[in-house]
Parts: sequence; structure tokens; C-alpha cells
Amino acid sequence: MSIDLSKVRNIGICAHIDAGKTTVTERVLYYTGMNYKMGEVHEGTATMDFLAEEQERGITIQSAATTCPWTHNEVDYKINLIDTPGHVDFTIEVERSLRVLDGAVAVFDGKEGVEAQSETVWRQADRYDVPRLCFINKMDKIGADFKYSFDSIRTRLGANPIAVQIPIGSADDLKGIIDLLEMRAYYFDAGELGAKVEEREIPDDMKDEAEMWHHELVEKASELDDTLVEKYIEDESSITPDELRAALRKGTLDMSCNPVFCGSALKNIGVQRLLNGVIDYLPTPTEVPEITGTDPRDPEKSLVRPNSDDAPFSALVFKVVNDTHGDLTYVRVYSGVLPRGSRVLNPSNNKKENVSRIFEMHAKDREALDQVGAGQIVALIGLKNSFTGDTICSVDEPVILEKMDFPEPVISMSIEPNTADDKKKLGEALTTIRREDPSFRSQYNEETGETIISGMGELHLEIIKNKLVRDMKVGVQVGRPRVSYRETITGDANDVRGLFKKQSGGRGQYGDAVINVAPITPDEAEEQELKMVDGVVFVDSISGGVIPKEYIPSVQTGARSAAASGVIGGYPVINVKVELIFGSYHDVDSSQVAFEQAGALAFRQACTQAGLALLEPIMKVEIVTPDEFFGNVSGDLASRRGHIIESEIRNNVRVIQAEVPLSEMFGYTTVLRSMTQGRATSSMEPCEYRIMPDRLKEEVLASE
Repeated sequence: MSIDLSKVRNIGICAHIDAGKTTVTERVLYYTGMNYKMGEVHEGTATMDFLAEEQERGITIQSAATTCPWTHNEVDYKINLIDTPGHVDFTIEVERSLRVLDGAVAVFDGKEGVEAQSETVWRQADRYDVPRLCFINKMDKIGADFKYSFDSIRTRLGANPIAVQIPIGSADDLKGIIDLLEMRAYYFDAGELGAKVEEREIPDDMKDEAEMWHHELVEKASELDDTLVEKYIEDESSITPDELRAALRKGTLDMSCNPVFCGSALKNIGVQRLLNGVIDYLPTPTEVPEITGTDPRDPEKSLVRPNSDDAPFSALVFKVVNDTHGDLTYVRVYSGVLPRGSRVLNPSNNKKENVSRIFEMHAKDREALDQVGAGQIVALIGLKNSFTGDTICSVDEPVILEKMDFPEPVISMSIEPNTADDKKKLGEALTTIRREDPSFRSQYNEETGETIISGMGELHLEIIKNKLVRDMKVGVQVGRPRVSYRETITGDANDVRGLFKKQSGGRGQYGDAVINVAPITPDEAEEQELKMVDGVVFVDSISGGVIPKEYIPSVQTGARSAAASGVIGGYPVINVKVELIFGSYHDVDSSQVAFEQAGALAFRQACTQAGLALLEPIMKVEIVTPDEFFGNVSGDLASRRGHIIESEIRNNVRVIQAEVPLSEMFGYTTVLRSMTQGRATSSMEPCEYRIMPDRLKEEVLASE
């Protein structure tokens, strides 16, 4: 049965850690009738945080999807909702969710306003052109300040927030909200868990404030719609609430504004009105641009897939979850219809897959479907060779949709199985985790006999370890976390020959490649329209057939393999351009293997000649501390080779923005608490890789 896509919303809820995203989601599930009882994060009963680790820690670790109904103005709608993590270590979960969503609700703490991870999430949403509403939550918190939080959205995010609500009271006096379009007050009955909403006149003591905010709303909304400008100039009061809604919807869809709502999810205030806002302002699947991709048979040819059931089937895999009944592969269907039992193509690896079952997900519960159409988000069972970022499509009309970019891990540690049986189980378990989590890496070091796992932070690796031990029953011992360094070249090297020549009776091996290497940044590669893969750009400048065409990919493979293995410390070499300029071959003895070896030899020699440096990951750190401890905190940061970028007084506390090498930040949370009597907090996220001082470089290399 075909679904009316105008009645569908695909949204995500995202924010800084502890801003109340999951609590908002739990209220959504309750008010939409999906849950008969409210789950609470602090009690470990949240529906969407169903992993044992999530319930124990009170944080979201993996994104969870659900589908719920909502009735607005007597029309029934369907909301596909994804609750995403707020902790920076799990930012990949936010990234891949935003890639397939049509809209999002950004949740902010009513006291803190925009926080560090709020900015990261906002930038991710900008990158994927996702329209957003803002919900200023926790207005019941002591020190909550709606205007401060509202202003921080404009100043820190560079957004155009437009308030459509203001709170009635704050902290313990929070009673309800004022709708600035209708100019009515709404009160939420605590005895009915907020399900009963009472509409009243605006309180006398708030009429002037409401009028001021209403005037600003009308003024800003009029700027979004040319038809309202004239009306606004002639008679501001003649503009109707419906006209304001239409202008705000237009502005939200073209990302020129962000309607701002408020309330307290914990106190059950404002969530229903937020759901109305999702329907009023966020796009339907047909209002987002049609998905584009490339033809796998001709990568230069662009293909468009309309948001329609009548178009050829195409979908993007954005998440894989290991399940007792077979892997759950989460997909967003962009075009066409997928019936249960269908055969589909993964054009990235040219493998055909069978879709045995289709499920509409409700967190850990599910509902079986016979088919799914365009604009829907579902989980499939039966796919064996499709991973996050892969396209699945019609066998007869293939298309490759734009892939996702995943961040490089910044931290690693060794892991060792306890027994021979554990060793066997460990390999299978790590393969499963890699399928589920694209930001996780693992590799076996033949020389040391160690398995090295890498991830986005200490918490990320700790969660992985716990998953291995608790969920997968693998006995392991882990080493101390280590920084994932990178290597890079500091200069150019030209005309460097890699000659692989081997003769041992019978047919020999002969490969000869001459290359240039030069430093190049990702931005420079993009400007020059060069393709950078894993930090390496390869350019084929061979002319005159001095190396046959069939051997050139082998040279590239050899160079990239050498880059991945490192030259001075075993760390991947990045930000390097490799240009193949000359070479020679032998009619009999040349082979692909020989040219791979030649490419690797040339790369290592060229990098050595160019000069090598060690790159270390730099973290962007935000510290919130009482001002009296500023001296202690700043002095400690300086001792860690940190650099303070910005420092400001905000809400009676000092907020410090700094950049610090990751290697200096292990165990920082404990140190920060001890030097501030437990009153300071910190968060950090990867910033960039920078060249390490020579003295420290030698220390790192000596310790390997």
C-alpha cells in the first residue's frame, strides 16, 4: 500500500551530551501512543537507550530508530524518528543519521545554551543541508535563561533563530509556554503527565514581553517572504498566524531560519507543541532535493532518482546492527518500491543480495512489512555484503549514491585474547563490530603478535572492550590507550626510481616506476579536482606507453600500500601527492606483482628523500569552570602544550576554548575535577593533525 509522503516526516533529534535529547524522545513516544509509560534516562528505563551500557551510563551510544503516529489539526501523520548520541566519541552515529534524514530537532540546555558538541552537530547538519528546528529544553533548571540560550544560537552558530514560543516562568516557576503566533498561553497538567493541555489568555505580567517577541517574529518572518513585506509595512497586525507559518516553513526549508521552541521534557512541558512544529515546518520526503548518483557502468554519467514509488528502486545503507536473527541493515529508501523477498544489487561490489524480511523499527521492537516505498526508513534482514554507506538498488537499473565520509580514529590500544578459543572468537567479533561501526578499526601486527583496535576516544574504546567481554563473551586483556599518529612529508622529491628486479631461474620479475612526491592538503586536492583516498593523491602522468596501462593501477596499489604501512614509525602517511612520471617494463618478466613492488619501493624512497615528520592529533577542548580556578586550569593547559583560543565569562562561569594534543589529555577529566573541587567540566573533539616537535617525535619513535 502506497503511503502519502506529504504525511511523512523523517527527523532526527541531536544535541550536546546531557541536553535532554533522549528525554525529549521518550516524551514523543508517550504522547504519540507508542509507549504507555514514560521511560527515564536517569532510571535506566529509556526505550531508545536499550543497550545495557547506555542504561548504566545514562548516555546514548548508538542511534535508535522508531516510527510513531501524530495527529495535528485532525490530520494523521507518520514520523520516522532517530535519537542520536551527544558524546563526541560517537559522532559517527550522528553523521550517518543526518545523511539520511530530511529534518532535525536540535536540543539545547536552557542554562548552558550552545555547547561544544552542539556546534559539531550543527556543522554536520549544515554539510548535509538538513533543515532544523531548535528546542530550548530544561527551562525548569535553576539558572535557565531563555534569552541567553536563544542569543547563543545566533552568535555561536551563525544561525537565524526565530522564537515561536517563550516560556512562562523558569526553574521551579516554569508553568507553560506562550505561542507567539496565536498569542495564547498553554499550560500542561502535571497530574496528567502533561498529556492534558489547557489554553488560556496570556498572563497580564507577560503581555508586554510577549508583544515584544511577537513583533520580532513578525518582522523576521516578513523578511522571509516577499509577499509579506508590503503587508508588514502597511499594517503589521494584518498578517495572520497562517501567513506567518507559511513564511517560517519556507524559511526553514531553504535553511534561512530556524524556528525556536521551548519547554522542559522532564516536566512534560512543550513536547506536543514541538511535534506540531515538526509537522508545520520540517520537510516531507518530496520537499527535499531528488537524490543524485552515478552510473556504475560509466562513473562520469550522473543519474537522478525522483522521490517516487514509480522510479527505479534505490536506497542507502546507513547502519548495520548485529542481531540474533541475522544482521539488521538500516536503509533509507529514496526511490521505488522494495517488496519482501526481492533481489537487489550492491553496485559498489557488484554483488546481488536477497531481502528476506523488512521491518519498521520501534527501538528494539519491530513490525514486519510486506514492502516499503520511497521516503521510508526501515531495517532489512538478508543482506550479507552491504555495509554503511553502500547503495542497494534495482538489478536492472543500477546507481551509486554518494558515499559517506568517516573520520579517522585518533586513539588505539592493544588487545590480547586470554585463550586459543578466545583468539578465534575475537577475530569474528571484531569483524562484526567493524560492520556496525565504520569509525572503528582493527589490525593484527604480525611482528608483535598484537591486535590493535582504534577508535574516536577513550570512552569509545572502553565501550568496544565491554561489548567484546559482556555481549560477545570474548575473554581479552587490553593495554593502555595509545595515540594514533600519522606521518607526512615535509618537502618534495623528484625523479625517484623504484626498480624491482628478480631473477631466480625460469621467468623473472621486473617492474620499474619513477615518481615525484609533494605535500598536499585535502583542501588543495579539492581545489585541483584531485581525488584523495586515505590521505594520498595518485596522478598518472605516463606518456608514450613507457609503462603499459594495465600496470599503472599496480603502481598505485603499491604506493598506497606503502603509505598505509608507514615509513619511519609504521603510521599511515597522509597529505602526499604521488605522480607517476616514467618507468620501463620487460615483455616477458613484467607483472602486476612486480609493479606493485616497484610502486612501494619508489614511494618509500621518495618519502625518505622528501623528509618525514610525525603528525599528532590535536583536540578542540571546551572547559567550563568557576572563574576562581581559571589560573589553575590555564596553567595546567600550558603544561600540556595547550593553546587557549578563546576565554569568556558566560552565566557566571568561565568558558575556555583550547587546542591541546591528544597525547597530553589522557585522564584529564580526573585531574580537572581535583584542581577545581569537582566543579569544572570538559568536553573535547578532534580538531586536526599537526606536525609534532622533533624532540617528542624521537621519543615516540624510540618507544615503538
